[in-house]
Amino acid sequence: MHRRNFIAASAAAVAGFGPFSSSLAAENGVTDSEIVLGHTGILSGPLGVPVKVVMAGAGLAFDAVNAQGGLSGRKIRLVSLDDELKPEKAVANYEKLLAEHRVFAFFGCVGSATTAAGAKVLNQSGAPTVGGYAVSDSAREKVGGAGYFVRATFAREAQALVQHLTTIGVSRIAVAYLDNPGGAEVAKLVGDALTALKLKPEAAVAVKGDGTTNEASGKALADSKAQAVIMYLGGGIGGEVMKAAWAAGGRQMFYGMSIVPGDVTAKLVGDKTSGLAISQIVPYPWSEVDAGAKEYRQLAERAKVDIGYLSYEGYVNAMVMIEALRRTGRDLTRAKLHATLKAMKLRMSNMEIDFTGTSNTGSRFIEMVRVTKEGKFLR
Repeated sequence: MHRRNFIAASAAAVAGFGPFSSSLAAENGVTDSEIVLGHTGILSGPLGVPVKVVMAGAGLAFDAVNAQGGLSGRKIRLVSLDDELKPEKAVANYEKLLAEHRVFAFFGCVGSATTAAGAKVLNQSGAPTVGGYAVSDSAREKVGGAGYFVRATFAREAQALVQHLTTIGVSRIAVAYLDNPGGAEVAKLVGDALTALKLKPEAAVAVKGDGTTNEASGKALADSKAQAVIMYLGGGIGGEVMKAAWAAGGRQMFYGMSIVPGDVTAKLVGDKTSGLAISQIVPYPWSEVDAGAKEYRQLAERAKVDIGYLSYEGYVNAMVMIEALRRTGRDLTRAKLHATLKAMKLRMSNMEIDFTGTSNTGSRFIEMVRVTKEGKFLR
């Protein structure tokens, strides 16, 4: 995978932040030649791997618009800091991005507890945050009017997966989730979706993000005798848990929520991958009829960025951010960007995105795909 230098913690990156042209610009991160966006998320360890892919996809869109001269003559620059998925570090990053890097708005910020922890800073600053990744429904609510989330809610994903499984006759369902507040919330959403059908989870297994509980978690799932497992597991953790479950005698089918990377899982699981299905929250990146998907693939191939759902999600989110900035125009302020976003309806790569209602989530798009042993996706 092509590694983009999104991490701006080095002295060189800080030194490269040039002077603003006015006191107003100094306050809100807009100069005559630049718009500065901030990002905080986990960029290290196994959970950092998919986040880097998402951000590489976003970089394709930002680089493309910059290559065309930017927006009203201003180029977009993204300053990214690693918070290790720790709430206190995320808050410090939000504050640093505002005070030191003078960002205008936030983009692609990661995590549930980290986003919830940063809600006060976001709301006080007036800076919008657009296109968050792996942010729970309750954290979205806590951010309120400061946030504009493109991907469908996890409640909608949970409902879609449970509906699919029960439609094909599967009623004994377990859930494996990351052992953090966002994961616990997703597990409850799966439970709620089952309760609506007068069912209950066969097991709810919390899995540590550092991979130390993979074997024990797999055994617990095997012992549950569930017919299927819904996974909310990032990086390679899902694949390791699947292997551990099968090694312990389990025979379950596995279904992933959108944070499960199918290609990474296929490398770990091999021939058994063909039984894995994942709910996706952006359309098929390999579409030959969608112009947006074709343009994304061309950019990704040139930049040597992995083509797939993760980088495509980043690309779509960035295109939403770019369109909001474009519609706001040359006289760019945070208040005007908020107004643009709250009035925004658009169709992006065969997705309907609408922020005009009471929800701060723009899309309801969900599509179920299967993963082959080669790590390819079949609709």
